[in-house]
Amino acid sequence: MAKEINNDTIAKFENDLNNHPVFNVASHAAQENGIYKASQNLQTKIDLDPIFSIEIDTGKPADQKQSGRCWMFSALNTMRHPLQKKFKLKDFELSQNYTNFWDKFEKSNWFFENVIATADKDLGDRKVSFLFATPQQDGGQWDMLCGIIEKYGIVPKSVYPETANATNSSALNDTLNTLLRKDGLELRRLVNAGKSEDEVQARKEEMLNDVFRVLAISLGVPPKKFNFEYRDDDHNYHIDKDITPKEFFDKYVGMDLANHISTINAPTSDKPFHKVFSVEYLGNVEGGRQVRHLNLKVDEMKDLIIKQLKSGEVVWFGSNVVKDSERRAGLLDTNLYRRDQLFDVDFSMSKADKLDSGESMMDHAMVITGVDIVDGKPTKWKIENSWGEKPGFKGYFVMSDSWFDSFVYQAVINKDILPEDLKKAYDKGKDNPIQLLPWDPMGALAFKY
Repeated sequence: MAKEINNDTIAKFENDLNNHPVFNVASHAAQENGIYKASQNLQTKIDLDPIFSIEIDTGKPADQKQSGRCWMFSALNTMRHPLQKKFKLKDFELSQNYTNFWDKFEKSNWFFENVIATADKDLGDRKVSFLFATPQQDGGQWDMLCGIIEKYGIVPKSVYPETANATNSSALNDTLNTLLRKDGLELRRLVNAGKSEDEVQARKEEMLNDVFRVLAISLGVPPKKFNFEYRDDDHNYHIDKDITPKEFFDKYVGMDLANHISTINAPTSDKPFHKVFSVEYLGNVEGGRQVRHLNLKVDEMKDLIIKQLKSGEVVWFGSNVVKDSERRAGLLDTNLYRRDQLFDVDFSMSKADKLDSGESMMDHAMVITGVDIVDGKPTKWKIENSWGEKPGFKGYFVMSDSWFDSFVYQAVINKDILPEDLKKAYDKGKDNPIQLLPWDPMGALAFKY
């Protein structure tokens, strides 16, 4: 039987509060400065000085501005770094808007196909509601970007630059989602009215034509061929004429996308280690690359990341960036705020409990470019963000190893460095991954900051 709060209980709590040794000081500090400032641990700034024993020079960070394309910016950053070095192109960027266009176009078709497939279910069904809640958005996954590049290639940012609707995406997302919801309901009605598959697909194609027009007006028409013209850092002139986006990727980027796989650290009871998982309804390219995650123990993931950094290759990773972070200072540390000391309350939770309860989930992708190893153990990590040069150390952040343990959930690893047992585990499960529900914290709405 439920029990209500009564006056005797409240009086007991007030008496406990008044007798608490730090109540007056703590309440004044919190009410005057706010919880985070009042509980900030200044030692973090000393512990997380930006000095690293292993470090890869990656140059000027990019800036996703007011959009949720961190996953895309970070992935393209991992691809541009070798290009910058090989072709002597300081601060060169690949076009994030180009992949953004095709991602939104493919996500629209992905939404339509899932709407058709679930047309026999009630609109109140949780999975149908999930689809219509956000038909498309800025977020995504490593495998989704690979699917776009494998189909459409990539171009330099100078060839297909950012637009107002790319850098501040809220109006485009709102406009596109309104159109998709309207069209999605019509597709459901056509299916339930007994229209043939050919008739439904013909109407879907007309809808995609409208989507293409909205994207082309908002973002520009993506190039089919272009001239790649530039001067390198030695002021030598180069031009590559009439090159296609796929030819550009093969010639100038040349990354073996098929050999880079997503690993996760999700220590929840429903996700055994060394198994491969996918997330229902998470994707973009129909018939393209499927989202797959190989679940690893946290120390296994760290060892692989360090091995990859030592080989000279940076690491794309996913985390819960809003937790225990200071954006302006560029610090990520579980000891950054001591709310336990401010309130004399135990806030500790295991990583598994954070995931299971919704306390934590992946919300941001960045790039690991360095690590500081002391006595054989990592103590802090160098992070390239995609928020421009103002935050942190000219756009770079420092992450404590304890923050890694608590809030890092994903890392893309070159398959060549996997030990044989993990290669076998991935190969065994990749073609028939365990399906997670659409709202699972390892996928849900993917990355958004």
